[in-house]
Amino acid sequence: MLKKTIILLFALALLASIGCQQAAEYQAPNPSNVEHPEWTKNANIYEVNIRQWSEEGTFDEVTDDLPRLKEMGVDILWLMPIHPIGEVERKGTKGSYYAVQDYKAVNPEFGTEEDFRELVDKAHELEMKVIIDWVANHTAWDNVWTVNNKEWYTLTEEGGFQPPVEDWSDVIDLNYDNSDMREAMLDALVYWVDEFDIDGYRCDVAMMVPTEFWNEVRSSLDEIKPVFMLAEAEQADHHEEAFDMSYAWEFHHVITGIASGERTLAELDELMEKEAIQFDGNAYRMYFTSNHDENSWKGSDLDMFGENFLNFAVLAATLDGMPLIYTGQESGLDEQLEFFEKDLVDWGEYKYADFYKTLLNLKHENEALWNGNYGGSLERIDLGSDMVYAYKRVKGESEVLVVLNFGNETATISEHDVLSIEGMELILGDETDMSGISPHSHYVYAK
Repeated sequence: MLKKTIILLFALALLASIGCQQAAEYQAPNPSNVEHPEWTKNANIYEVNIRQWSEEGTFDEVTDDLPRLKEMGVDILWLMPIHPIGEVERKGTKGSYYAVQDYKAVNPEFGTEEDFRELVDKAHELEMKVIIDWVANHTAWDNVWTVNNKEWYTLTEEGGFQPPVEDWSDVIDLNYDNSDMREAMLDALVYWVDEFDIDGYRCDVAMMVPTEFWNEVRSSLDEIKPVFMLAEAEQADHHEEAFDMSYAWEFHHVITGIASGERTLAELDELMEKEAIQFDGNAYRMYFTSNHDENSWKGSDLDMFGENFLNFAVLAATLDGMPLIYTGQESGLDEQLEFFEKDLVDWGEYKYADFYKTLLNLKHENEALWNGNYGGSLERIDLGSDMVYAYKRVKGESEVLVVLNFGNETATISEHDVLSIEGMELILGDETDMSGISPHSHYVYAK
């Protein structure tokens, strides 16, 4: 038959279908022993760009918006770095969030420590969680540590500071061979959890910091409270002891390639098969259409995905990882926000807020869509079109069916009964008998 169902219970299916030589290219991970906080099992995450949030760009402005985000279904707030930004070698007028001047202070442009505390407390009142961005690999040139602790840095032969990467001229590299520096960094990480009750960290360029340090961090923080840790990396060993979740960077590269016509949906299948072997089922993966890096340096949602943006957003929200929404995407973020300058989001009418609310609530309520091992297996459905991507996720009595047409033409499906939509509720998309799937359209059914 033209149509067939490919079961992507990925590891076993791959070994059965592609042969030993190709499978050997993928290295299976050690088991993940991370104990996820209970509240993460069906959670999503939202990245907050405070500088661009409003004219004021303050903690208070974000706090005022928390009820709106709660109504949309947001669970975890990831705040870009809240610390003072270095002035020496600063890029642009405002500088980079990631050039940290003091790990135990807040950026005065955003408000006071008390303002930040109120943000965290309000989020907790609304049953939301707060994690903050942490830059452990490097600091600003004028970080407070540079005054008395020069040996905490990686120095040149002449004894001077140096960037970790040539293009990162506004920051200088830390030396993880120095035990005193490690102790100070750990102390700072403990500080924000202990003193402000934050719920974890998003760790910048986590692969540039020794994994054993992250393991120590997780152990120390969990003694205070169960925390959630996100690695900006795609490194399987991070999940053994330290991190709940990691970036699905390659997924993002594949879907932007599909959107541009440079890659195919078959390559998405190949990636998902590979990921199922490389990452333990307990390892959450973060799927996204955009974030601060992609938006500022690659383009707006329209630039990257064109008419298929909503399709890719549905995809990111219904696979087996956790979906990310970036500041302004609920309003149709149609511009590249300047990274080193003040550049306000145009919030408009929040035109996609109901779209995201529907997806996020479905994830909350339908166990098939829960994160990692909490959720259901994924079953690919071949509908005989190179531009249609269809799949089911099933967990017990819960089931979600997703059909996405990324093509410019209606896809004709002669044997559409294979989709088995009887008894399922249409959650997203226009009513259809599924015999003809409209261009750039998405359909999500659930039971």
